[in-house]
Amino acid sequence: MPFKQLGLPDTLVRASQAMGYAQPTPIQLRAIPAVLGGRDLIGSAQTGTGKTAAFAMPILARLGAHRKGPPRVLVLEPTRELAAQVETSFRELGRFTDLRAAVIHGGVGYGSQRAALRNGTDILIATTGRLLDFLQEKALSLAGIEVLVLDEVDRMLDMGFINDVRRIVSQCPPRRQTLFFSATVPPEIEAVARFALRDPERIEIGRARSVTETVTHKLCPVLHEQKFELLLALLNRTDFKSVIIFSRTKHGADRIARRLKAAGHPAATLHSNRSQNQRTEALAGFKSGRYDVLVATDIAARGIDVSGVSHVINFDVPEKPDDYVHRIGRTGRAAAEGDALMLVTPEESGDVRDIERFIGARIERLALDGFPYANGAPPHIDTSRPMQNPRRKGGGQHQRGGGNGGLAKGSRGQNQSRSAGGRPHGGAHPGHHPKGKPGQHWRRGGR
Repeated sequence: MPFKQLGLPDTLVRASQAMGYAQPTPIQLRAIPAVLGGRDLIGSAQTGTGKTAAFAMPILARLGAHRKGPPRVLVLEPTRELAAQVETSFRELGRFTDLRAAVIHGGVGYGSQRAALRNGTDILIATTGRLLDFLQEKALSLAGIEVLVLDEVDRMLDMGFINDVRRIVSQCPPRRQTLFFSATVPPEIEAVARFALRDPERIEIGRARSVTETVTHKLCPVLHEQKFELLLALLNRTDFKSVIIFSRTKHGADRIARRLKAAGHPAATLHSNRSQNQRTEALAGFKSGRYDVLVATDIAARGIDVSGVSHVINFDVPEKPDDYVHRIGRTGRAAAEGDALMLVTPEESGDVRDIERFIGARIERLALDGFPYANGAPPHIDTSRPMQNPRRKGGGQHQRGGGNGGLAKGSRGQNQSRSAGGRPHGGAHPGHHPKGKPGQHWRRGGR
């Protein structure tokens, strides 16, 4: 069914065509008519399925033309990157209208954001902290809000923003349309829904805990001290277009990026300790192809939408099982194919067990042919029982760790890799799949 048949005006249909949207995705097919009809909504779908357009297009259609005065739409986002991307989506989808969208978030000065508010905006996309700053100084009123969107609600709950969300919702008019969009809908969201929504329609596309079908995902058993060595071998043997490498910690991400650069891989870094200018430059460089490797913490698991990411590598097993789904959802977006790998040590067996129980499937084990594994073979990953990871802070399986990016004390250091061979990454390699999928250089690893 084309977008025109969903009741969208010609201006939005033209904009969707200009952005390369041929047909609505399943979440768009069901959510757009509901939002156009004025219903409150809780919508969940796997990452990469077009949730932003599912609410942006019908909101733009309902607003009509630009109107002077306070904003009529408020979209709350958990991170700066998401806020900036959603503002871009509204601007591109509204290119044939006179509607205005503005974004406010932390990490940058207040001046340009104050100017945007003074000039007037129909749609305001914001992170909670900066929005509360403007509300406190009376620089902004939410009295004119007609539509309130809480995007990535589960992430907001994870980040502890629930009280901020309540304060913001209390300043919006009670008569409004409220939309919740999220990749997962944990029970905690119900408590938020009770005070924010009225008789919402519920739309769930696919299993909330499942991995997108277009992504091939596997794990690679390895000893902790050989993690970086294996990472280099994987990069040097895989013809990737662009790859995101996830680290559990900010210091680990910095350490991995430094060593990748030393090995000849142009890499950018993205985490919350970076300044906003640094984060913006890293993302812009990654999107433009200046960097084909992005090393990031979970700030990027739902914080970026970059088309054409061919591979995701989990250098560290994620702290929470649902973060595994979000991380590897950075590839295989918009029906494209993608590959995801996770480097796993025996100490992380319990974390893998949690992930496999969460997604309801066993993750295939793989080993790299010719890699100099200690003891001559990949280590055993035992997921038959719960285990605590001693490398996590306090030894607790679900506590935040102070991981060191896989560079254990006493490991080989800067010249650790014996497999890189000095070959620049991304070059041809015999037996490689043209899309960079694991080819003859892989063999199946034991359980």
